[in-house]
Amino acid sequence: MTVSTSRWNISLDELAGKRVAVIGTGSSGVQCIPLIAEVADHLTVFQRTPNYVFPARNTPMPAETVAQVKSNYPAIREECRQSPGGIPDRPVTDRAFDVSDEERQKRYERAYERSGFLGVGAEFADLLTDLKTNETAADFMRQKIRQIVHDPRTASLLEPRFHPMGAKRSCFGTDFYETFNRPNVSLVSLRDEPIATMTADSIITERASYDVDAIVLAIGFDAFTGPLFALNVTTPEAGTLQDAWSDGVRTYLGTMTAGFPNFFMIAGPQSPALASNVIVTIEQAVDWITDLITHAKANGSEVIEPTTEAQDDWVSITEDTVSQTLYATTDSWYRGSNVSGKPTTFLGYVGGVGKYRRICTEIAKRGYPGVRIGGQAVAPVIGRIDQEIA
Repeated sequence: MTVSTSRWNISLDELAGKRVAVIGTGSSGVQCIPLIAEVADHLTVFQRTPNYVFPARNTPMPAETVAQVKSNYPAIREECRQSPGGIPDRPVTDRAFDVSDEERQKRYERAYERSGFLGVGAEFADLLTDLKTNETAADFMRQKIRQIVHDPRTASLLEPRFHPMGAKRSCFGTDFYETFNRPNVSLVSLRDEPIATMTADSIITERASYDVDAIVLAIGFDAFTGPLFALNVTTPEAGTLQDAWSDGVRTYLGTMTAGFPNFFMIAGPQSPALASNVIVTIEQAVDWITDLITHAKANGSEVIEPTTEAQDDWVSITEDTVSQTLYATTDSWYRGSNVSGKPTTFLGYVGGVGKYRRICTEIAKRGYPGVRIGGQAVAPVIGRIDQEIA
């Protein structure tokens, strides 16, 4: 039996009493491994790259918290719209080395207990821009892993050391590290022993053979571009999206792409969706595209398409913005590196939800420069707008 976490079509009962292999310790692997371990006769986890897994802290929400949120909901929603991450952010301006080692450790401890998107990875302002700072948080998390996982060798294999914290998508899990203390769970490092082949009842690495009855593939998917390519959108001039993006994704604001008139993407590649509360990003995109279509109709046009020049400007802005961060140091699905042959273009805008919204609002105010409406286009000035807006 083989099942993919992205196309889950069985119940956990079907894995009960079986020798199960899970390949992958990204987000879906982190979620399913503890649950499978509870029912499997034995679970073998095959891991290539250890990740940073923070406690999910899922718990019933106190009634007073619910009441407080509901009483202040409009203000909270507006805060989300203007924040960097699309969530009610806790403003952080100090850097990790602005405080003593002791104070920094205390703050990481509090952040770990709090967890969530305002946890360890958001405790200091320079965690995603300064490698030395990032290492203080990464080392804190490695200490936590060593404290939780009893077997020193297993703990060392689970310690993330191949990328800065947050440069790949960090994960949230429940009892993930604790699961490796179970007697029926073992861990195989694919960096030490890559998979050579599989048979009907075993996974064979370059060092050993592991008997299995079921395999769970938690190996990711073609993020952002995969669903769009599956639409098979084609134009006589540009061909397919695969053709147009053969050298890398190219969009205007993550909502449109040159050569594909009247084709709009909601929270598409090179939008803030990659590193934000995606619901806020979706709402903003729907509102902005609706206003653009209304504007075009009011001007007697039914054809909308970005210019190549404006698109090039936005691609440059997204790449220039990410180059200032540690995202740029790591191969990940953020850059399409998880899919063989996929061109490596960073798939998101990381300048913040609030700034992106302000850029889009200013573009609309100026009559949508860089967008060809009915064959006419105002000269693109998106680069200037990006520089003008904080």
